[in-house]
Amino acid sequence: MAATRIPATVITGFLGAGKTTLIRNLIEAVDGQRLALIVNEFGDVGVDGDVLSQCNAPGCSDDDIIELANGCICCTVADDFLPSIQSLLAQDPPPDHIIIETSGLALPQPLVQAFSWPDIRSKVMLDGVVTVVDGAALAAGDVVIDHDALDAQRKADPELDHETPVEELFHDQVSAANLLVVSKGDLLKGDDETRITRQLNDLTNGATPVLMTHGKGAPLNAIFGLGMEDEAFARSKDYHHHHHHHDDHDHDHDHDHDHDHDHGHDEFISTVITLPAIDDHIAFADQLTALAKQHGLLRAKGFLKVSGKAMPLVVQAVGARVDHYFGGQLDGDDGRLVLIGLKTLDMAAIASALGGRL
Repeated sequence: MAATRIPATVITGFLGAGKTTLIRNLIEAVDGQRLALIVNEFGDVGVDGDVLSQCNAPGCSDDDIIELANGCICCTVADDFLPSIQSLLAQDPPPDHIIIETSGLALPQPLVQAFSWPDIRSKVMLDGVVTVVDGAALAAGDVVIDHDALDAQRKADPELDHETPVEELFHDQVSAANLLVVSKGDLLKGDDETRITRQLNDLTNGATPVLMTHGKGAPLNAIFGLGMEDEAFARSKDYHHHHHHHDDHDHDHDHDHDHDHDHGHDEFISTVITLPAIDDHIAFADQLTALAKQHGLLRAKGFLKVSGKAMPLVVQAVGARVDHYFGGQLDGDDGRLVLIGLKTLDMAAIASALGGRL
């Protein structure tokens, strides 16, 4: 069975960690293989799928990209994931390798468990789970992984007895990984690399390799060919056992693949705003940075029309760090920007300040 199964790689990671960039580089680097992508996003507009489809790599056409934009994969595994896999397998010829990019809000363990379903496991091999970690964010302390500091905060404030949703997502994504890829290593300074590697090793008890990347990202042979299916299944079972007995997470798998998983997505909100053409993209990026700091915006991504420019502006923001470049295509005259943050975020105020509308 193993010799004929198609390998699949799950790529997960926190909001804006660099998953899409990693996948785009893999698509461009592949030689002679036909890749298929399942791209999942939290929100209504699939910006990541648009970015990936515009890289024009011969190994991955638009027909090989299936986009699930109606929620987190782990919450709709039975409804969306199985039909997507079956659709890819029905292609003639079928793909040589399948990549699943999860939403930044996804817990990967339920998705890993879905690979053990007979309908999938008989045809697809889970090659491994790769978690992308934002090195620049960790260096700046944007994600709390300092256990001593966190314990001190818990003792000082009884309201911090439980992990916040952001911390829970980060820790669970790291614990599921067969390989940790630290992105944006070119932005690190001094002993940041050593410190981040030590922190991640402490978090995983040294059980998961850590790959530091700079610029273009991880090489193809470091991501594909992990052969970690058995270990990935074992880690997902450990997660299921721990959360079933010690947490508020409920899982129910039966022969019909019903799936019930509650992990606090209600703490987050995703909103799409539309914007007319902007005149100064640098000023817009500066304004978005200021608004992210003011309101605590977690993520912003989208395509914007810029006056006098033939190509749209691609915006990718993580917190107050805003990256942008010209590329791709924009449907219609208005730009669109996906905003993701905690449920208390005032999306209307942000939209108004940017000159857009909900």
